[in-house]
Amino acid sequence: MAKTRQQKKKIIEKLTKELSASKSVVMADYQGLTVEETEELRNQLYAQGAVLRVVKNKLAAIALKESELDATLDATGQTAYAIGLEDEVAPAKILYDFAKKHEALELKSGLLGNKVMTLEEVQALAQLPSKEEMIAKTVATIKAPITGFVTVMGGNLRGLVQVLAQVRDAKGDAN
Repeated sequence: MAKTRQQKKKIIEKLTKELSASKSVVMADYQGLTVEETEELRNQLYAQGAVLRVVKNKLAAIALKESELDATLDATGQTAYAIGLEDEVAPAKILYDFAKKHEALELKSGLLGNKVMTLEEVQALAQLPSKEEMIAKTVATIKAPITGFVTVMGGNLRGLVQVLAQVRDAKGDAN
């Protein structure tokens, strides 16, 4: 069904708004996915603060230009756009994992801020640890020296207490 000029304008406006607010965008060929699989992918993305948009490539190109991202994506064929609104890594990670289980989904390229990413860069981004994992590792790295210092100081105090106890026992035996 052909869309009217007004419908296309609304699609472009909505996509432009999302692209302007995006932290990252990942493009994928979704041809061959069932409706259920597409809905599953949408739900996974939505749970992580991202959205999946399927629009004609020409409309997406106009929205990209209007969003002032200064990026041209070489989109051919049926393209789905996973737009990360909260987390830079989430769209890449979700699509990468989903593509492992569903061969019909093929990653293409993406955007990280204004930078166009190749397929290899999208895959590398997808394999990064999550924000929570990175924070946990940083905290553990900061905590390790402090924990070691406390353990050493505790050992020194235990040693001092043992020496004092031995001196007390020795004086007690001498009396």
